[in-house]
Amino acid sequence: MSTGVGMSSCCLSGKIHEGVPTGHEETVAGLKTYVAETADKSRAKSVVILTDVFGWQLKNVRLLADNYAKAGFHVYIPDIHQNDSIAAEFLQDVEPPLTVREGLSITQKATKAASVTSVLGPWLIKHREAVTLPLIDGFINAVKYIPGTNKVGVLGFCWGGRYAVLEANSTGKVHGGVDAAYACHPSMISVPADFEPVNKPLSLAFGDKDSLVDQVTVGKIIDTLAVKTELPHEIRIYEDQVHGFTLRGDWSSDKDKKAMDEALQQGVDWFSTYLS
Repeated sequence: MSTGVGMSSCCLSGKIHEGVPTGHEETVAGLKTYVAETADKSRAKSVVILTDVFGWQLKNVRLLADNYAKAGFHVYIPDIHQNDSIAAEFLQDVEPPLTVREGLSITQKATKAASVTSVLGPWLIKHREAVTLPLIDGFINAVKYIPGTNKVGVLGFCWGGRYAVLEANSTGKVHGGVDAAYACHPSMISVPADFEPVNKPLSLAFGDKDSLVDQVTVGKIIDTLAVKTELPHEIRIYEDQVHGFTLRGDWSSDKDKKAMDEALQQGVDWFSTYLS
């Protein structure tokens, strides 16, 4: 039996980071796209980022793309939501930090949960898998045809994290799909159903305080992938980190900043190995 893991208010939590993105916008495969280039403009190792519900314009994800570009990857962030991402204001308004959230009353938590449902419910229906997956498949196939591209990886966060897992299954994909995938705290996953077909190198990052994917579920994912003895895969669990920590953690917290830096390095190491 597959266990479905949904979305909750922590998907809408986090911090807006400081800094100015250095990439540019262009249209790729018919989608508005943020592009972060390497110093030598090489596209040999390309990475497609699948965002969370806040989409391609969120400063945090663009700054992260810039960091991957500095590490030697040509990065694309397509507007998979097609100008319909959830407003970034919900980062501050919908869900407080973990320390505050733990002090909320049952009534306060219920009120917040109702607010989240009203925002996420219609959005998730509009951007269901039958609509979203073909967009992602088409974008990745287009990237593979761009001159100078050698290998392509996919990096997903939260809502986009599940699609990174799905892209790690090349069955039925045109031209073999991606060469490697990295999913950070994926949401709305089905375990083991989404992981049993995986046949491309897959790296996963979870926080041990993730309210969407508990440690029992992580254990089931580990067991599902463990039988794939010839498939490169890894799962790293970050202490005291909540859902969304790799993209929307608090830079002012030394512990959170360290976790974000290590998760970035996890992805850089993974793609350096499997996109080379």
